[in-house]
Amino acid sequence: MAFVDEIDIDVRAGSGGDGAVRWIRERGRPKGGPAGGNGGNGGDVYLVGVRDLAYLAKYRHEHEFAAEDGVPGGSNNMHGRNGEELEINVPVGSVVTNTGTGLVYEVVEPGQRVKILSGGNGGWGNAHFKGPDNQRPMQSTKGKPGEEGHFHIELRLVADIGLIGFPNAGKSSLLNALTNAHSDIGAYPFTTLEPHLGNFHGYILADIPGIISGAAQGKGLGHKFLRHITRTKTLLHLIAADENDVLERYKTIRDELSAFDSLLGEKEEIIVLSKVDLVTTAKQQELVNALTETGREVWLLSVKDKEILRTFTEKLSRFLGQAK
Repeated sequence: MAFVDEIDIDVRAGSGGDGAVRWIRERGRPKGGPAGGNGGNGGDVYLVGVRDLAYLAKYRHEHEFAAEDGVPGGSNNMHGRNGEELEINVPVGSVVTNTGTGLVYEVVEPGQRVKILSGGNGGWGNAHFKGPDNQRPMQSTKGKPGEEGHFHIELRLVADIGLIGFPNAGKSSLLNALTNAHSDIGAYPFTTLEPHLGNFHGYILADIPGIISGAAQGKGLGHKFLRHITRTKTLLHLIAADENDVLERYKTIRDELSAFDSLLGEKEEIIVLSKVDLVTTAKQQELVNALTETGREVWLLSVKDKEILRTFTEKLSRFLGQAK
């Protein structure tokens, strides 16, 4: 099933049931006093957070949702049953916008319930209107309609570490080496067409698809995946050691992040010089010196060199432990 991280749906809360006009019936007696019950309230609508990041795909062919209406009032002062609530499951990290009102709801925890629409109140039956001056009321009221709206759901991944960099910088290889996430790997750009997650000793790592120059303006995969970085706590910025100008590559990605969201430029970031097995030790040091000009810490990585990978893994474990 294809990964879906953005979708639009139409939702309606339940309408209230109508109040009833009824009368007490006793054998051998004319029509007695009022006995019409009130209508039940319509069901409310809630968002519920789930861990399944692929859950939005379930809504690809179903875009209209409605909670149950309240039941009308009945005889003998019987009130109608309230309508059942509607729960709409969304992945943790979802940002849900009511496009009509502009209200924005965020679901950030599994099991979190967020009310987005209220059901309509049930109508009054004629028994409700009985009083000293109105012994035989004929009036009742209709149930109120439930709220409704058009909602845009956008998933923004929540991760401890986000792997960023140009396509083919080695992000998928690193994620697989650390977490066995089995992200696709290939010697061509845009191998990763959707974010992949892995669990590293209880921490969530996200392989964010490759960013290119102009991504903030929609080139390449553009905004589709840049938004996933906004909730990532720390960025590991991978730059391949066999690139011609590593500092320029670094600056290009940084400019794209800042152009998309200025707050991304303030996130904690560690530069990872990847594929160092492709260059000499002297060249590695030259590249590290160049990248140190950014003021960021620079870590070496090669998923093909067990010793370098072991050192990298230990360093990442310590970093995450200290951050926690």
